[in-house]
Amino acid sequence: MSDAFVLESAEAIGRSVLSRERSAGDVARTFLDRMDRTAEQLRTYLHRDREQTLAMASAVDARIARGERLTPLAGVPVALKDNLCTRCVPTTCGSKILEGYLPPYDAHVVERLREAGAVFTGKTNCDEFAMGSSTENSAYFPTKNPWDLERVPGGSSGGSAASVAAGEAPLALGSDTGGSVRQPAAFCGVFGLKPTYGAVSRYGLVAFASSLDQIGPIARTARDTALLYNVICGRDERDMTSRAEAAAVPLEDLERGVSGLRLGIPRDLIGEGVDPEILASLDRVAKALAKKGAEILDVSLPHARYSIATYYLIAPAEASSNLARYDGVRYGFRAKTDDLQAMYAVTRGRGFGREVRRRILLGTYALSAGYYDAYYLRAMKVRTLIRRDFEQALTRADAILLPTTPTPPFKIGEKVDDPLAMYLNDIFSVPASLAGVPALSFPAGMTKANLPIGLQLVGRPFEEATLLRVARTWESENADAARVPRLLSERRS
Repeated sequence: MSDAFVLESAEAIGRSVLSRERSAGDVARTFLDRMDRTAEQLRTYLHRDREQTLAMASAVDARIARGERLTPLAGVPVALKDNLCTRCVPTTCGSKILEGYLPPYDAHVVERLREAGAVFTGKTNCDEFAMGSSTENSAYFPTKNPWDLERVPGGSSGGSAASVAAGEAPLALGSDTGGSVRQPAAFCGVFGLKPTYGAVSRYGLVAFASSLDQIGPIARTARDTALLYNVICGRDERDMTSRAEAAAVPLEDLERGVSGLRLGIPRDLIGEGVDPEILASLDRVAKALAKKGAEILDVSLPHARYSIATYYLIAPAEASSNLARYDGVRYGFRAKTDDLQAMYAVTRGRGFGREVRRRILLGTYALSAGYYDAYYLRAMKVRTLIRRDFEQALTRADAILLPTTPTPPFKIGEKVDDPLAMYLNDIFSVPASLAGVPALSFPAGMTKANLPIGLQLVGRPFEEATLLRVARTWESENADAARVPRLLSERRS
């Protein structure tokens, strides 16, 4: 198969495998060959196993030959972020402290994908323990943006987003705590969905901040995003926060258009510091959707401006608790010392990177005696106000339209030594995370410098279908939404 095949939709690939027009093995080999050519340029994967991928594909072909009924994702390659436990496959969370760790079980979403007949391409690079917005905090190496190799792909799911954007895999899973699916999707020009909190089981997702962590799909089209979401959503008894209300999105619903839908724009949140080209894209998309029959109105999210401060109290506090288990005793890296207390200290000091240590310290301080009420408890109260803002705004609007990020992708090294500047990059993604509502980043054009622009749709709980429907309407009228970057090797050939 030609290299153009890797640019086909996951939906088309799955259909061709189920009809036996192509074998899952041939599909897997095509994508593996693509990865071989782009691996050194992009560095999207922390672990790949060609033989294991081909064995999965062969098993799918055997299931089809036996007449088994499989899902539309049969034989479709899927990349997995390296914080999703995968049985007997290295799962490091981009950290030295888990180097060589082989989970004895699969995450719930990994189980679902195996049952569906998906084929795993490998474990993608990410910011250590999902803490970052650029994938520069990986303990191993930074991933590069396929649109510009001098720029970041976003984070923390940068490896997953870059892999999909570059045609290394048609689908990927990431995790989103404060924007870690949506922000890299925006930077790489693909779709990224953060489902409603509880719509997808977190069982087997290595925890960062348990009240915020979510698993979400990354894809090149709205329909592909829905296909992957449909496989992973739903109730799981092993995760008590998962909800039975989560339902699959009928693909036909995505083709209904936007006539009669009300889309709100929170102009009080979109203030100074937003790139003019992103603002222009927001206006352009709003006008295009209005021509399709949507009503555009202003909504207010008055407490959303406090989201960054609120998030960086709550998330580090939960991280300081969740990451206490990495002490060198049960699994992962262990420093060699003669004293037990020294072993704990040296193991965590050497095993965790700078950003992870920073957040553990922030969280431990916020939870400490004498400061709990002043910091963590107050942050939780503001979180309630932010959630109420969304509830009120979404009584007037069916979805909220706003930028995913304030700027296009920035250069590697530009913000890595300025934590505050890095944190502010999540100003538009964090509010929906705190509120627990679904949010979708979709490609909305390109800058004059040929860098992707992503816009975001936020909706009511368990109304992912509405967000995908709006994005599909825009996508169907704009060929730019499906553009794929030409990589350095291709430019030279």
